[in-house]
Amino acid sequence: MKKKIIVTGSNGQLGNCIKKIAPSFELDYEFVFTDSKTLDITDDNFVTNFFAEEKPDFCINASAYTAVDLAEQEKEKAFAVNADGVENLAKACADHEAVFIHVSTDYVFDGDTNLDYSEDDFTNPIGVYGESKLAGEERAIDANPKTVILRTSWLYSEFNKNFVKTMLNLFSQKDELGIVGDQYGQPTNANDLGEAIMEIIESPEKEFGVFHFSNYPETTWFHFAEKIAEFSKSSVKLNSLTTEQYPTPAKRPKRSTMCLDKIENSYQIEPKHWENSLEDCIEILKS
Repeated sequence: MKKKIIVTGSNGQLGNCIKKIAPSFELDYEFVFTDSKTLDITDDNFVTNFFAEEKPDFCINASAYTAVDLAEQEKEKAFAVNADGVENLAKACADHEAVFIHVSTDYVFDGDTNLDYSEDDFTNPIGVYGESKLAGEERAIDANPKTVILRTSWLYSEFNKNFVKTMLNLFSQKDELGIVGDQYGQPTNANDLGEAIMEIIESPEKEFGVFHFSNYPETTWFHFAEKIAEFSKSSVKLNSLTTEQYPTPAKRPKRSTMCLDKIENSYQIEPKHWENSLEDCIEILKS
């Protein structure tokens, strides 16, 4: 008998990446892809009734409020999706003894360090977005012991709006661009994250709790943009800016790179080099 997987936020980057690989898993799994119209995760009763009807074995929460700057003005909305909605899903999973896989962010850290963050390091978000995502993590683990939290960073893909697609669009319009060069992180291809999630689902031995997953190693937004230009054969001139030269409504962590050892040791998932994954994405976008 097939096991059932509910995927929320299926029209987003990660949701679309899971849709893309789902056919290769359909012998063993039935996927139920939902969006905010078919499953409003902020409505507790709606979620309860939906799960009672579907009776899933797994739920992948790919839905999120991700407007980092706008969250400073829309705190209630950010928490409704990233905290209340997550808690609703985790509780519904617990009711059906389902595994809950939830995607979080490196923005739960303040970035004030020269070391890679481990899963057990002190969290201290410096913006509303990070605060709401951390609240979601905590509520999920409290509500359902069978929860896997995957913190990721700088997510991009061939789908939807993201840094890579924005850069490619700007390269076609501008001769020169300024990009922040003093914020460090790990670009992550959402296709790699989707594959990692399916590896966790297929693993016969589940370890629950918080894990870090991204591509590696660290880089800056500026160097990330340089590689996008190189792989797309753009002649745009790029200039490195400081954070102070590019102010935004929400503060960003200066260095939020994450240690990836735990997921490799627990699930034998080996992260890919971000340059290789970026080149793959640009090839898809060019085709």
